Amino acid sequence: MSTLPSIAIIGAGSMGGAILSGLLSPAVTVDGGIRVTNRTAAKAALVAADGVESIALEEEPDGNRRAVRGAGIVLLGVKPAMIVDTLRSLELDPGTLVISVAAGITTAAMEAVVPNPVLRAMPNTPAIVGKAVTGVAAGSRATAEQVALGVALFETVGTVVEVPESQIDALSTISGSGPAYVFYLVEELTRTAVNLGFTPEQAKTLVQGTFAGSVDLLLASGKEPEVLRAQVTSPKGTTERAIGVMQEADLSGMFDRATAAALARAREMAAGA
Repeated sequence: MSTLPSIAIIGAGSMGGAILSGLLSPAVTVDGGIRVTNRTAAKAALVAADGVESIALEEEPDGNRRAVRGAGIVLLGVKPAMIVDTLRSLELDPGTLVISVAAGITTAAMEAVVPNPVLRAMPNTPAIVGKAVTGVAAGSRATAEQVALGVALFETVGTVVEVPESQIDALSTISGSGPAYVFYLVEELTRTAVNLGFTPEQAKTLVQGTFAGSVDLLLASGKEPEVLRAQVTSPKGTTERAIGVMQEADLSGMFDRATAAALARAREMAAGA
């Protein structure tokens, strides 16, 4: 059982909504309630639930200020470009912990506009099904207890890795962007299966089932992926030949280049580009 203080989620879109779902788990107690805001009444209605006050800013323009009043944690789910202006518009209690899930916005940028302790967090989209991997980095004012509070919040939707802020952008290129890499691999292998003559439905079953089963096997076995790969790769067999083609294509180098490109973009965003 996890107990958290009152929480305000400013911008309860897809990620904020996923975290809200975790907070509503029977294993979680939020002492003081949850308030969430969205721009429109339609969006506010989507996240309305027992124990949640859902505020539509089109109906209550000052709703963000009311939402954060008395909150122990304020989670910012707005777009990166809106983080600083949103913080400036709020009237935060001095002890409120501020957590941003926006890419590219540093804790220093947030600390420049509010006196509160701040954290940066990078959850990924499997939070929607309670399977997130979230990186958490502390700002200069956050105490160990406040970091632990942030970790407990994100543990409601998966697992958490605490890192220094210097690593949070790099983490975003692995776990943050990583689901897109997996979906792209599934997409391309499905296309290949269709090209081999399988129906789209058969290709979907073959590829998605293989990915899901392989990950389950990896987690359940406790073995390194290299070991499991070797078990599938018989000497001079078909899998060995296929792996050889992938190695010739420098798959490892491709991932290095791809994550380097993502990291460069994160730094551009932090610089306001």
